[in-house]
Amino acid sequence: MNFIKTKLSGVLIIEPTIFGDHRGWFTENYNRESFGKAGLDLKFIQDNHSFSAKKGTLRGLHYQLAPKSQTKLVRCTKGSIFDVAVDIRKESSTYGEWFGIELTAENKKQLLVPKGFAHAFMTLEDNVEVQYKVDELYSPENDRGIIWNDLDIAIEWPLEVEPTLSSKDEKASLLKDADNNFTFGAE
Repeated sequence: MNFIKTKLSGVLIIEPTIFGDHRGWFTENYNRESFGKAGLDLKFIQDNHSFSAKKGTLRGLHYQLAPKSQTKLVRCTKGSIFDVAVDIRKESSTYGEWFGIELTAENKKQLLVPKGFAHAFMTLEDNVEVQYKVDELYSPENDRGIIWNDLDIAIEWPLEVEPTLSSKDEKASLLKDADNNFTFGAE
């Protein structure tokens, strides 16, 4: 596995090693020992799988407040997405900045989104499946969101379409008004 740093401290692109032959291919998506050697002591406790039928579906920007915050390891297993992490750690030098990457079933790249970051993805085609591991269970009372088109964040979404959103995501807060208990260095 190759662990690639991004401009946001803690957000990593993970490129798995692909072993292929005439039968097809094999890869490890997560290996605790490999992650440990990269300095990541993660204890994932749940795998999630989502399906989005329509191109332009946008899920996020989601996060959970501490102490129920989540680290996510995200991959696209069918189709393609534009995956985004936004630093929401107060006092961070990159507070309010975002990083985005295209994750596809073909490139098999993954994005590690640590605690203290909001996460979202937009589907780039119809019939997309996304799978992700989390290290904390879903907590409705700690579930929060930031609006996808917050001008202070200014994410450059790749599709110039009005996204398909959940009713929850349509009502999400601006970053400056969001309920947020993350502080840089306190994770």
